[in-house]
Amino acid sequence: MSFEDFKTKDSVVVVYTGEGKGKTSASLGLMVRALGNHWRVAYVQFIKHWGVGEHVFIRDIQPVFGDDLLFYKGGKGFYDAGDISASDITDDQHKQAAQETYDVALKAVTSGEYDLVICDEINNAVHDSLLTEEQLAKLITARGKKVSLCLTGRNFPESLIGQTDIATNMSKIKHHYDDKYLANKGIDY
Repeated sequence: MSFEDFKTKDSVVVVYTGEGKGKTSASLGLMVRALGNHWRVAYVQFIKHWGVGEHVFIRDIQPVFGDDLLFYKGGKGFYDAGDISASDITDDQHKQAAQETYDVALKAVTSGEYDLVICDEINNAVHDSLLTEEQLAKLITARGKKVSLCLTGRNFPESLIGQTDIATNMSKIKHHYDDKYLANKGIDY
């Protein structure tokens, strides 16, 4: 088989899912690659409202990329995750924050302003019923013809795999959390 046998696509849908670490990290690498190719990128983050390393990094590079990089931090923290849940946030507040973040993502994929839209942790928001599977499907189908889309988080719906171009399942082999060690700053967040 030679390269002449291959075609190109104007855009792709990329999914990073699974129980293992690295979904957000992979999406950040995708953002870096896209910006390095002079693409306009919207990075829309669901769930994470606390300070994590990527927030500092994106804040610091924002002046370099200006309007070529939109960063939106939505969500109200972990939902229904036991002791690490945002316990002072109601279900309705979680749903409202997820909907507001979704609205930013939908506008980004339909505006024609961005070449790549990354929706970090959106799969979790769908799995936790903060958003619907239909909303996720709409995000995929409503995007502009030349807009690539990256969707991260655990539990991507199997029923939507057929609408993706690249789907990677991050599977855990070992993680120190299982041995009762907390997440490490700079590695896990």
